Amino acid sequence: MANITYSETAPEREAYFALFETTGWNAKYRATPADVATVIANSWYTLSAYDNDQLVGFGRIMCDGVMHAMIFDLIVHPNHQRRGIGSEILRRILSVCRDAGIPDVQLFAATGMASFYERRGFALRPDDAPGMELTQHPSQTR
Repeated sequence: MANITYSETAPEREAYFALFETTGWNAKYRATPADVATVIANSWYTLSAYDNDQLVGFGRIMCDGVMHAMIFDLIVHPNHQRRGIGSEILRRILSVCRDAGIPDVQLFAATGMASFYERRGFALRPDDAPGMELTQHPSQTR
């Protein structure tokens, strides 16, 4: 197994964009490298995983610093999945939330990944729970 190192320093823009592209999510978002750099810069906390100098994993938190945190973009490069990298990123991210005393931690999970998160203490939101998602571009709403 490779020697994976973790860093709280934001990854290089192009390296993160390449990792982000492996998810297929950009078909919806159509983000540019500059867009994802802004996303990272505006995050409360980021964690990157490296195999030598190659970015192979990433996760980030958006947070108000008191009550609510939301985990986004937990990504592991397909060639490095099933090696514990995602679990370690999640463990470290949750530790940061716990140490900050954040009582409500939610996440935005990729399709098909619910069981991964359920094994780590998360639960699907019930149908009658609060929370909704805007399904059209904000400029189309009135």
